[in-house]
Amino acid sequence: MYLKSKGWRIHVYCQEDGKGPIRTSEWNGIRLIKIPTSQPGAIGTIIFDLKSSINASSKKGLILTLGYNTAIFNVLQRIKGQKNLINMDGIEWRRDKWGLIAKIWFWLNERMGCWVGNHLIADHPKIKDHLATRVSANKITMIPYGGDEVTSADASLLTPYNIQPGGFSVIIARPEPENSFLEMVRAFSQVPRDHRLVVLGNFKPDSNPFHRQVMDAASDEVIFPGAIYEAPVVQALRFYSRFYLHGHRVGGTNPSLVEALGAGCAVIAHDNHFNRWVAGPEAVYFKDETACADLFDRMLIDDAAVVRMKAASRVRFHERFTWDLVLREYEELLTRWYPTK
Repeated sequence: MYLKSKGWRIHVYCQEDGKGPIRTSEWNGIRLIKIPTSQPGAIGTIIFDLKSSINASSKKGLILTLGYNTAIFNVLQRIKGQKNLINMDGIEWRRDKWGLIAKIWFWLNERMGCWVGNHLIADHPKIKDHLATRVSANKITMIPYGGDEVTSADASLLTPYNIQPGGFSVIIARPEPENSFLEMVRAFSQVPRDHRLVVLGNFKPDSNPFHRQVMDAASDEVIFPGAIYEAPVVQALRFYSRFYLHGHRVGGTNPSLVEALGAGCAVIAHDNHFNRWVAGPEAVYFKDETACADLFDRMLIDDAAVVRMKAASRVRFHERFTWDLVLREYEELLTRWYPTK
């Protein structure tokens, strides 16, 4: 909507389940190009990306591609002479959840994206550094993700989970090994805490051994409410938490961490250069399960530190992650690249 308000004509490709021809509709003045795919999962996404690239190859204007996972299809844009800016997202091939074939596919497409994209967008300074080993740094612009600020929330939304403001901490992420779920749950569950740990995520313990391992490691003070998609509930969980725990070990600027800063959360995060740049020096960091347990021991009784950390999160959010700042940088970049002929 930001670009629309600035006079841009926007076309967005949307994936739909099912069969049939490509169709279009309007949403708040934005043209939606809806492409049906009958295949589930990753195969369906690949088919959608291929059809989108083919359809876009006949369009005029500037293309913004979000993600490089099927960058091989953007050869079409290169052949047609279209200007294509690619947001390269995270380093997908380093994620533990992927098998060897998937990692090779992502690695090859990362290389392809660097070659076929006219310009690259990195969402984190370290992602820019990584991409600069493939292409010139002049071909890369760093623009992080943004988020909304949350200054109030409905405390009554906590009632179904039997938790009180300040009496719980929260993890909000995909339950994957590289997101340190097992380490954080084990660290919290070592001793009684007189505190609750709310672990959001789509856990399937009957079919996923890792999910079962995490849930088996949890004490009775850990709550698994499942995946929650109602924004007011998620905002309340962030806003009223004592700590937001962020265990991601791979990736650039993580949207959930940015949203935690926008809600003024005190952040406990895995210690890596991705998280340190986003959350800043006033967050606290752990390298492993032992260090995480030590942080729980110390920080659950340090009220002054929590107040200081929450204030620092809001400062960091306003420094770099407001939507107004992020979208303005996107418009400036798109304006520079918009074809004039």
